[in-house]
Amino acid sequence: MIILGISCFYHDSAACLLRDGEIVAASSEERFTRRKHDNSFPIHAIRYTLAEAEANPDDIGVVAFYDKPMRKFERILASQVETYPRGVGVFLHSTASWLTTKLRVPRLLKRELGYSGPVLYSQHHLSHAASSFFCSGWDQAAILTVDGVGEWSTATWGLGRDREIRLQGEIRFPHSLGLLYSAFTWYLGFKVNSAEYKVMGLAPYGEPRYVDKVRQLIHVLPDGSFKLDMRYFEFHRRLRMFGQAFEELMGEPRREQETGPLTQFHKDVARSLQEVVDDTMVKLATSVVQKTGIPRLCLAGGVALNCVSNGHILRRAPVEDIYIQPAAGDAGGAMGAALWVWHGIMGQPRLPRLPTVYLGPGFSEARIRSTLDRYGAVYEKLDEQALIREAARRIDDSRVVGWYQGRMEWGPRALGHRSILADPRDPEMRDVLNWKIKKREGFRPFAPTVMEDHIQEVFDLDRPTPYMLLVAPVLPNQDLPAITHVDGSARIQSISRDDERLYYDLVDAFRQRTGCPVIVNTSMNVRGEPIVCTPEDAYLCFMRTDMDDLAMGPFFMHKEDQPPLALPDASSVFGLD
Repeated sequence: MIILGISCFYHDSAACLLRDGEIVAASSEERFTRRKHDNSFPIHAIRYTLAEAEANPDDIGVVAFYDKPMRKFERILASQVETYPRGVGVFLHSTASWLTTKLRVPRLLKRELGYSGPVLYSQHHLSHAASSFFCSGWDQAAILTVDGVGEWSTATWGLGRDREIRLQGEIRFPHSLGLLYSAFTWYLGFKVNSAEYKVMGLAPYGEPRYVDKVRQLIHVLPDGSFKLDMRYFEFHRRLRMFGQAFEELMGEPRREQETGPLTQFHKDVARSLQEVVDDTMVKLATSVVQKTGIPRLCLAGGVALNCVSNGHILRRAPVEDIYIQPAAGDAGGAMGAALWVWHGIMGQPRLPRLPTVYLGPGFSEARIRSTLDRYGAVYEKLDEQALIREAARRIDDSRVVGWYQGRMEWGPRALGHRSILADPRDPEMRDVLNWKIKKREGFRPFAPTVMEDHIQEVFDLDRPTPYMLLVAPVLPNQDLPAITHVDGSARIQSISRDDERLYYDLVDAFRQRTGCPVIVNTSMNVRGEPIVCTPEDAYLCFMRTDMDDLAMGPFFMHKEDQPPLALPDASSVFGLD
């Protein structure tokens, strides 16, 4: 039985394929099209998942769509009617795409795949809930989902037991914690639905001087439920997040997108927003656990990617543990919808916790070699142990090493298969990575990978965090400037040998050389681009940045040995073998 789950048309389109309940493959569309946060129909991701399963469209038993497009369209229409005539612009802008594409998923499937079988529609937040609970491995758990907006819901809570999920409460549009965060993302000059994580990274540089002003925008009750003061917002009626009243309240006009100077004011605003969001999420989590009586909490939705808030929930809310699916945002809805059909509709037994995060495309040694030969690359083929030793030695020498291995990660984080690795002890490494490799803002922090069996030696954290979705303090006796943020924290990925043997052995080899069980791990991409997918993507990223070395499969190469790039404008090749 093959179930295809898909999410699309808002941001981060994706596909996930189950075969007899086993997750065979999952990937975001952006990895193939190279358009970051691509929201289009995920035809490339669908074709990839079918190829990975050695299946064709005729083998699909059912397609599961991650939300109910008609209900979402109903909400858009209702909002425009309520705000008429000011909402006419939004209505005219959105109606054509809805009538021609977004409401016609079966027609798209027929046209793009030749599939005309059944299509089942989950609810947006139910898909979020299923993506977390059914991957958690827990028999029962409290569930909290928080994002921008689905059909009408912007946050839901409930519980999961075995194959059943019951959402028991919600907060409805236009009142949205995710949209509040996006409004400030736009106010601070960053791109909405793309750069919210920049606001999170900027916040530790500021002081919470404007918390009272932020709290004028959102009224939060003791149980975490909230309402926005809609006098300050315009996203529900116009093609912008807010108007003049918002800027007058904050005291300065909006920063020009990506170009205006970042002042202490902007840093203080980011910090103030983050504190309000942290407090609200802690209250919501506390309330959900108290209402359900279950101390294990599954989180999902775009706000669950705010790893700072996740750390506050773990430390401040009465939770025993939390589980966050690696693709907690809209991409994860594709997986959630598929799992909802298998468990919730078909009543099939639960499978163990998500067995691996490496669910994306992988490429054969022959494909990697042919790519390198096509570019005239100079490389050496090493056995596994020699590859590990050479990479660890180079990192210890303060060289920046690209690490491209196996199948690609599911979710927004590179977790050791499409990664750039470096020495966390080097005080200059952060600036080198930001300016010479990633081509991004200097305030952005870098995450560590730590061996799971050494995590408590380095961080104030007593549990694994394999998906890089928790922030915790670095212990005072650790001198790791490349991964320690300005507030003394780090966004941590722990790794066990059961998670990923090759990557674990590399970190362990670095530990044996240096005594340090931590390395810098950042995604292999540059600013504005998705994480590399194909060998072509990886080699071009290597050559167009100041990366020093690249380990791609068994092949190791040094930048100084490479000829000038022969095809500087070459595009990625998406064929799979």
